[in-house]
Amino acid sequence: MSRSYLGIGAPALAAFALVGAGCQATPRGKWETAAVTRAKHWVFVRNKDVKNPLPATSENIAEGKEAFSHYCIACHGLDGQNTGVPFAENIAPPVPSLASSDVQSYTDGQLKWVIDKGVFPSGMPASKGILTDEEIWSTVLYIRHLPAAGSLGEPAIYSGDESEPSTPKPPQKR
Repeated sequence: MSRSYLGIGAPALAAFALVGAGCQATPRGKWETAAVTRAKHWVFVRNKDVKNPLPATSENIAEGKEAFSHYCIACHGLDGQNTGVPFAENIAPPVPSLASSDVQSYTDGQLKWVIDKGVFPSGMPASKGILTDEEIWSTVLYIRHLPAAGSLGEPAIYSGDESEPSTPKPPQKR
């Protein structure tokens, strides 16, 4: 007695369809969002118990702001809340506000892990080897002490404000 293709493939096809239907870049609904958030916080993002070796002094927070301004503002804005970043809401997944409860609920060790490793498949790049461990830890402190949304204005790369430091323009031909 031989098995038909449909008889063998139907369960596998049904399982594939169910799994494929659930593979969305953006969770839909409260339950799916809660499951994805819980998985990120408890399974995928490591170093939950790693403590920040830097105290939250005004000097360390200022150093974090400086490191942040060199590496993070293109996507997160000067204030960490996407102010002036034209594409922040239009990419998938959207660039999160670092002041959001979702981001702030990570431990310091988890935030460092994300900054070190990046977030695949999002646009968040890894900074390990670009920023020092001390710069990353101070950046975590800055993320914990972000200024009010919009209070620092837009990054010069998007606002065109030449009063802010920016990349020098090449000389124009006359």
